[in-house]
Amino acid sequence: MDKKIKTIGLFGKYQDPIVSEHILHLGEFLLQRGHKILLDQATADLLSKPIGPARSRHDIGKEIELAIVVGGDGTLLNVARDLAPHRVPIIGVNLGRLGFLTDIQADSMTAQISKILDGDYQRESRLLLHAEIMRKGRIVYTAKAFNDVIVSKGELARLIEFETYLDGEFVNSTRGDGVIVASPTGSTAYALSSGGPILHPSLQAIALVPICPHTLSNRPIVVSSDSIVEILITGVAGQRAHVTFDGQSTYSLEDNDRVYVRRAEIDVELIHPSGRSHFEVLRIKLHWGRKF
Repeated sequence: MDKKIKTIGLFGKYQDPIVSEHILHLGEFLLQRGHKILLDQATADLLSKPIGPARSRHDIGKEIELAIVVGGDGTLLNVARDLAPHRVPIIGVNLGRLGFLTDIQADSMTAQISKILDGDYQRESRLLLHAEIMRKGRIVYTAKAFNDVIVSKGELARLIEFETYLDGEFVNSTRGDGVIVASPTGSTAYALSSGGPILHPSLQAIALVPICPHTLSNRPIVVSSDSIVEILITGVAGQRAHVTFDGQSTYSLEDNDRVYVRRAEIDVELIHPSGRSHFEVLRIKLHWGRKF
């Protein structure tokens, strides 16, 4: 955002009619400032009146210079994965619950976004994960994840067995509910609930957090983001497992499948109001230091 932004894309929470009034208000404000507005097609379908041309998620990233996401962290995760190849910076307006990533409140969004567009902001690069699933020697599925890649048990409450490797070196064999491979952004999501460490967003690192391992000695570890994490589903007949990406898409795994997770070649660019503190966010969202 070193130059004047001309074209801005607006993205709202999927199939949430409550978001439409906020999108309309924000769109009219941006038009008054002289910006061109493009709408994500799913967002445009929610609006009672048009405020700009609509584009598919596949195409919109080619035309916009900035994205504003109105919703919760889940909405931003979804948009970020699609826009990352186009290196479009993202502003998040929070209509959700926690709001770790969407840090602008809806009741003050025009004032805060105005300051950002006038050049008063913080820019932050966040690590993105790339995952591949290999079956019988060939890649059968690929996906990106902003928070985490999770290998976990199927619908039955049965443990799964898998092996973990780092850069081809054997780490351990595990029986449990699964394992979370989390980016620094994802370290405050499911990984945190599973006892994993909180990673500062600036760290070039990946956390491996076991989910209910059937041992007292299997602990979370943090490795370099240059590492290639490999999860091998060991050949135990009849076990069911799957892998999920940011909790928003999933793929079923078979015995002897290998899940490879590495840092993606591109990062996600986030735009925050000036003065934002990561530790203040943690204090507010996780209630650190609150007296009971």
